[in-house]
Amino acid sequence: MGTSPDRRPRREPPDTGAPPSADDAGRPRGAGRPRRLTARGGGDQSVPREPGRRHRRARTSTPARPATVAGRRRRELVTGRSPAHPARPGGGPELDGADDPPDGPGRRRIMLAALAGAAVISATALVAALLTGTPGPDAPAGTTRPLTSAEADRVAALRVTNLRDVRAGVRVTVGAGGARTELVGWVDWARPLVYLDVGGPGADADRGLAQATGSALLVRPDPGALPTPARPPLVPPTDGWRMRAPGGGHGLGAVRDLLIGLGAGRVDLPGADGRWLRHDSVGGIPVDVLQAPLAVPGDPRPTLWLDADARLHRLAGRLADGTPVTVELSRADRPTLHPVDALGGRPGQPRDLTDDEAERLAALPARLRAVGGAAVTVTAPLGPSATLRGTGTLSWATSSAYLVVIEDGSGRRTLRWVRPGRVAEAHRSPDGPATPPTPMPAGLLAAPARPPGDDLDRLIDAALRAGTHAPDGALRVREDRVADRAVDVVEVPGGRRWWLDRGGLPRRLELRTGSGVWVRLDLTPGRVSAGPAGPASR
Repeated sequence: MGTSPDRRPRREPPDTGAPPSADDAGRPRGAGRPRRLTARGGGDQSVPREPGRRHRRARTSTPARPATVAGRRRRELVTGRSPAHPARPGGGPELDGADDPPDGPGRRRIMLAALAGAAVISATALVAALLTGTPGPDAPAGTTRPLTSAEADRVAALRVTNLRDVRAGVRVTVGAGGARTELVGWVDWARPLVYLDVGGPGADADRGLAQATGSALLVRPDPGALPTPARPPLVPPTDGWRMRAPGGGHGLGAVRDLLIGLGAGRVDLPGADGRWLRHDSVGGIPVDVLQAPLAVPGDPRPTLWLDADARLHRLAGRLADGTPVTVELSRADRPTLHPVDALGGRPGQPRDLTDDEAERLAALPARLRAVGGAAVTVTAPLGPSATLRGTGTLSWATSSAYLVVIEDGSGRRTLRWVRPGRVAEAHRSPDGPATPPTPMPAGLLAAPARPPGDDLDRLIDAALRAGTHAPDGALRVREDRVADRAVDVVEVPGGRRWWLDRGGLPRRLELRTGSGVWVRLDLTPGRVSAGPAGPASR
């Protein structure tokens, strides 16, 4: 069929945003133009408008697709232009929805809901991109870029997240090649405590076990240990531990400082000069690899493998002396750690004393005077080369103690005669007896008295004074066992812990030193011979 001139299809020029021509000036947009209808065959049919009558689009067997409208409106939202409204014949804009088919209002609500849903999805995707460190338009894939604010906040929260998680398994590599040292174990940020098995071709004298707090480092050397370290035993050996110098920025001391430094009680300030490097995966967990300032000893800008929850999985950098170090954290490997006795023993849940426990502690001086005395042994790690061990007796009847003290390593031996506030000392030959000779040597009787000079003297002095004064303000730390007896570990002011059996007699006294270790006096209550009056009483 032919098409009449007044019904010939007419294409509208695209809206380019250009100003109207002079011929169109003053004419409402769309006025006098026929509207287009899409027929089944795809041809356009124009229907002229009648003045004063609102026309609707003819219903066809192929409905208009919402995606077309949604796409158009989305483009208008993106470009910032107002949608073009067709004009009424009278010159005013046509009401929105005037061209909807009979079910148009419902369809319009569906379209608005779809647009709202798209906005929500877009916002969610944007937040997810910020959290996962997706590169922005200024950082193509495979290039680095500055950290987003969300990434900087995750770095700032890293150390608090570690403290919240309490513990993690660690594998540390220090150095490279044949000089590398490998360390395997755990870090407890809440206590804080590090427990490691030290190995690798560069371990040398450090090969063996190590435990450390923020102020003390203990080692248990084992030259015959396997070259490749493994997880240390959860319950550590009780003997063979000695203090080790921190190391000043290298070795075990630097590793201890780095691991403990990864935990903190407050959020750090976000760094302004960090870089996002790439996406990666650690143990199947998606992470962002970042290089950012971190408030830990050593490298000021380590490389961090950080997940979306601000949990660190790997760190690569340098120790304070420039040695390369890599730390891998296993967030699922987090057993309860047992510190050795010199670091306070296994953790407990401190609480106030019950009435029965308070009565037993208040009756301690009377019980000590009634029992008379105790055989004693001393373990006192006072420094890297000054672990002292002693054997002797203590008498609450005469308020004195008599011991032979041996220094590990050198074998140096001394006799000590202690009374409250005074100590007399005499040197013995390194091959002398390991128990105090009887009777007391004349050289010790004639030795001048001095005030307590080290933590061992102060420990014995505290044990003697317990025969006259009951401690106040005590807390029960935990239940424990010593010499096959159940005891209550009770901490009193002054950094002292009494291990009291259920009969109220002491089985151990501990004193916390300024270096953060606990020196120990084990007691076996019973009758002992009283020492003679000596220079300490004059």
